[in-house]
Amino acid sequence: MIDDRPVTSRRPHRLVLASASPRRRQLLEQLGVALVVRPGDIDESELPGEQPLRYVERLAEEKALAVEAAADEVIIAADTTVDVDGSIFAKPEDAEDARRMLRILSGRTHLVHTGVAIRHGSRLLVGSSTSEVTFVELSGGMISWYVALGEPFGKAGAYALQGAGGMFVERVVGSVSGIIGLPMAVLLDLATRLGVDLLGSDSAVERVPTADQAAPGPGSAVRPSSTAEQAAGGRAPSPTSCSARPDQVSSIRSPSAAGDDRG
Repeated sequence: MIDDRPVTSRRPHRLVLASASPRRRQLLEQLGVALVVRPGDIDESELPGEQPLRYVERLAEEKALAVEAAADEVIIAADTTVDVDGSIFAKPEDAEDARRMLRILSGRTHLVHTGVAIRHGSRLLVGSSTSEVTFVELSGGMISWYVALGEPFGKAGAYALQGAGGMFVERVVGSVSGIIGLPMAVLLDLATRLGVDLLGSDSAVERVPTADQAAPGPGSAVRPSSTAEQAAGGRAPSPTSCSARPDQVSSIRSPSAAGDDRG
């Protein structure tokens, strides 16, 4: 059984990212915390009739449970998918599949769901973010150019907001970091509920400040100055419009048993 009762702990934790995604790793590294990558190997097939939001929450939970962890380790797992009218747009299988997805996304609004799970010992919490992304109209030439770049492969929905695909995005409503692959506000909320201090000095590691940053005090970590910069790898996000909608940013679940289908 998974015990989700919060037990606050100020001792040092080592964060383990149960994902091979470089984007998720970059988002976590900006917090200035010690981090190791230990991907969770699971079957990512959809279940019959499974809804997109339930799908990403289930995969995030399964990834977190699939990783071995020491007593001082906190496991963080996530999964992202694109939702078009209830259909799951996962990673494209090939170039033609990528072109098909981009043609469907062209000139319309779709949803991006990211499920997040955080586990410490026998305690685990699962949450999620849902954001709206609106694409400009894409010509056949634009789609062919983008697919030829190779960026759509390995990306849910066949595009990367933080990459060249950002030029196709007219508007975002919701969590930019969630679209990239790890909604940081949801993660922080889950960690707090679990009693894990992600931002405490115990887990901070020394970072070298850039020229435009003030030198930190002894033992402190350098962090981006804004949520937008955190979400976009220290850069201003590419969408022309980005606004938060708190009522759709996060949903938090606490499973009652390992691998239990929450329905």
